[in-house]
Amino acid sequence: MSRYFSDLGGLPPQTELMTGRAVFTQSYAVIPKGVMRDIVTSPLPGWTDTRSWTLARPLSGFAETFAHLIMEVAPGGGSQKPEPDPLAEGVLFVTGGAVQLTVKGISRKASPGFTASQANGFDGIDTVLEEGGYAYLPAGSDWQLANDGKEAATFHWIRKAYEAVDGIDPPLPFVTSDQETAIAFMPDTEERWGTTRFVDPDDLAHDMHVNIVTFEPGGVIPFEETHVMEHGLYVLEGKAVYKLNQDWVEVEAGDYMWLRAFCPQACYAAGPGRFRYLLYKDMNRLPRLGRPGSFVR
Repeated sequence: MSRYFSDLGGLPPQTELMTGRAVFTQSYAVIPKGVMRDIVTSPLPGWTDTRSWTLARPLSGFAETFAHLIMEVAPGGGSQKPEPDPLAEGVLFVTGGAVQLTVKGISRKASPGFTASQANGFDGIDTVLEEGGYAYLPAGSDWQLANDGKEAATFHWIRKAYEAVDGIDPPLPFVTSDQETAIAFMPDTEERWGTTRFVDPDDLAHDMHVNIVTFEPGGVIPFEETHVMEHGLYVLEGKAVYKLNQDWVEVEAGDYMWLRAFCPQACYAAGPGRFRYLLYKDMNRLPRLGRPGSFVR
């Protein structure tokens, strides 16, 4: 049985009440697992035997910096050219089944700042990502993905337009996993609140982080975080009550939350087991200034 929630699709019976926990406000949104049904999936160009749920996309009054999709690939499905935008970086995180990931190279033209020495040092990637597998794919990556197994594979795909900086080489592709990356617990929390960080927080080459946050039962965020980073949170396991702006909201495995920049947030892990979520945030760049076109991504 998967340790991560990936039971999506289907339809409730006609006898079920329609009222649920979905909330969309100016500062946050909650997309519960119960609304991720078959009728809101979409096929994508270049993908075979695949359907997707789009949880966040750049939109006025919603996500500004990123897109977040859940991909379900049937046996034999996949894509030879998944990413149509040469300036988009991506993170993949597998929550069910396994996928074959191949990264052949990186386009120097598409990936600003990518150097010849980096190209010479990159030998490519050809590996199987199982549950908990994580891959970072910089802008301009020539990558492919296939499901060569006998069961459907589910993974999260988070995309962002990379913001290059003069004098800083962009990151190279890499793969790792939740299982092989230690949790870094916050100080003075009795190891009840920690983060699995897949990249070094001080590495300025990265302009986004996709981490896993873990709370042991009873763990809390003991203050209202209010910060410039935009968030996308997908609950992988457990349940909790989450403070979003002025509201306390119950969330559980399979739910998704979007938090606008500066939206106050806090958390109390009230369930009997661990509460864990996949977390996106934009990092390590100066804010764009308010002039025409400053918020166009």
